[in-house]
Amino acid sequence: MSRSSNVAVLEGFGSAVNSDHLGDLEEYVAADSVDHDPAPGQVPGPEGYEEMFASMRRAFPDLHIEVEHVMATDDEIAFAYTITGTHLGELMGHSATGKTVSYRGMQISRFADGKMVERWGSSDELGMLRQLGLS
Repeated sequence: MSRSSNVAVLEGFGSAVNSDHLGDLEEYVAADSVDHDPAPGQVPGPEGYEEMFASMRRAFPDLHIEVEHVMATDDEIAFAYTITGTHLGELMGHSATGKTVSYRGMQISRFADGKMVERWGSSDELGMLRQLGLS
């Protein structure tokens, strides 16, 4: 696949998350995709991403991911992003605080046949929890 095709897959993934069309993630994630840094309890493949982002959207209904910097090769994309949202639902056993968060992360994704097949990444979850007064 080409760099531009993989960037289009990344953009589609992000659009599905930001618009709460999580069922669309199966268009962008291979069924046997491996997440090397999964959320607790996250299952492999698109179902794992759907469940994880559904949980995040319950906690932050206005969840938004803004990609800020992208570097791409023919089969990999590395990018930095910022996640924003207002804590209006349960998160990790904590009741809603009503506070708004903004925290950063980085990810590397590998693509094959037009879908994401591997992911490595990290978000500043401790920073998020501190902004919410939960750590």
